[in-house]
Amino acid sequence: MERPGAFQLKGPVTLVGPELRVGDTAPAFTAVANDLSTVDSSAFAGKVRIISSVPSLDTGVCDTQTRKFNEAAAGLGEGAVVLTISCDLPFAQKRWCGNAGVDRVITLSDYRDHAFGKAYGTYIKELALLSRAVFVVDRNDRLVHVEYVPVAGQEPNYDAALEAARAAL
Repeated sequence: MERPGAFQLKGPVTLVGPELRVGDTAPAFTAVANDLSTVDSSAFAGKVRIISSVPSLDTGVCDTQTRKFNEAAAGLGEGAVVLTISCDLPFAQKRWCGNAGVDRVITLSDYRDHAFGKAYGTYIKELALLSRAVFVVDRNDRLVHVEYVPVAGQEPNYDAALEAARAAL
C-alpha cells in the first residue's frame, strides 16, 4: 500500500505501508540493534511500548524528539520501554546515543529490510528513510496512540503519547 503525499520532507513524499489506527493490533517487526543483532518486536511483549519513528537522529527535530522521550522514560517505570527507530546505521545510532547521553531509549535500525517502516506505514519510498511518527502499544499489543506527524520539521505531541502510555500502565 502506498500513500502519496502523506509526509512532507523537502516536498511531498510517498509512505509505504498501512495507516494504522488506535485499536489496531501492533504489527510485528524485526530491526537491528546497536550490536548488529536482530531484534524481534516480541522481545518487548507484555510491556507498554512507546515507538518513536524518526528520519535521522543526526537532525535537529529527531534529536529533540529522542532526547524528550529519553527524559520521559525515567518516569514510566519498568513496565514500559521506549524505542526509537530510524534507518540510521546501528554504528551511527550508538555514536549518537553516547554523544547525547541517551541511555533510557533503545535505538533500533530499520536499514536492513525496512520491516518496521513497511509494517507501520512510515517507510519513505523515495528516500529509504522513515517518517516521523509515534505509536503507543499496550501490554496486549493494541495501539492506544497513533500519530503520523505530517511534516518532517514538526515535533510530535509528546504529552498525548505519554498520557496514553501512562494510562496503559
